[in-house]
Amino acid sequence: MAAKTSNTSRRKSTPRKRSSRRVKKHRVRTMPTWLRNIIAFVVVIAFSTGFYWFFIRPYAYRWKPCHGQKEYGVCMPCCYEVHGIDISHHQGVIDWEQLISSQNTGFPIRFIFMKATEGDDHSDDAFSHNFDCARQYGFIRGAYHFFSPKTDPRKQADFFIRSVHLSVGDLPPVLDVESNGKRSVGELKTAVKTWLDCVETHYGVKPILYTSYKFKTRYLDDPVFDSYPYWIAHYYVDSVKYEGRWTFWQHTDAGSVPGIKKDVDLNVFNGSLEDLKALTLQK
Repeated sequence: MAAKTSNTSRRKSTPRKRSSRRVKKHRVRTMPTWLRNIIAFVVVIAFSTGFYWFFIRPYAYRWKPCHGQKEYGVCMPCCYEVHGIDISHHQGVIDWEQLISSQNTGFPIRFIFMKATEGDDHSDDAFSHNFDCARQYGFIRGAYHFFSPKTDPRKQADFFIRSVHLSVGDLPPVLDVESNGKRSVGELKTAVKTWLDCVETHYGVKPILYTSYKFKTRYLDDPVFDSYPYWIAHYYVDSVKYEGRWTFWQHTDAGSVPGIKKDVDLNVFNGSLEDLKALTLQK
């Protein structure tokens, strides 16, 4: 019994041999500094390029050298003889004496379009006063209706007719179409054509159709609308990209003219002053 106890004690007291296998340590590989710098450079270039392409490039036309006087407005497109503006109550009170001074510049304002109505019940607060002043100060004047796709086009036409009394020398009435109101293309075309027909019957002249280049090609790309004088809204480009015929070009919404404190839309007419006068109501 004693011998067994002694052997057991010796076995317990014998130290265990350590394993000859070593635990491998995993090294964390770090990216070389030169590679990190290259990746950071590429990211910065990609971000800068994207920012310029989507946020700067579309508006670069604002900063190009102007062909006319800087105080007259943003850059004026080259080689157009007849210039004009369009206004509404958003421009506030207009100093017509100052505005007429533009006639002494290299880019005199010849015509002014004014917002008259919207939908079937909304009149622009400044229309009557501005319309009278435009005639008084010798500008060729015009009136436009802002189209509401969800409202009966006949009611809209009747409201415009009741609100706007055009005279000899005034430009044809204008339909401003900027929204489809979630209508189908077919429904929108029918509604727009209905308004144009009603107004043409009353005034005896084809109305002017105003809309942007993209909107027309997307929603009103139909030969039936090509017979109307087209007033195209196409900003921050050197020239009109639309391949069809156009009569007026609204080339910026950030113009500045004497007598108007707020930004104003600037336009050109695609023709001579005599051509513009020939477009006006003759009787």
